[in-house]
Amino acid sequence: MALIDPVLHTFVVLNGFSTTPYGVILLGFFAAYLAGLAVERIPFTRRIIERREAAAREGGR
Repeated sequence: MALIDPVLHTFVVLNGFSTTPYGVILLGFFAAYLAGLAVERIPFTRRIIERREAAAREGGR
């Protein structure tokens, strides 16, 4: 039950941000930043990106 209180508080705060256009824009930039970090940190996605880049280099020759 102790974990539910911070989670609910986070939803309330995010609901307050989502009612203003500036808040939605900020949340979007923050989510994009976190997604970029996740893609770079997860080894599986990094390998996919490296394979695509290698294929693009091979095909560009």
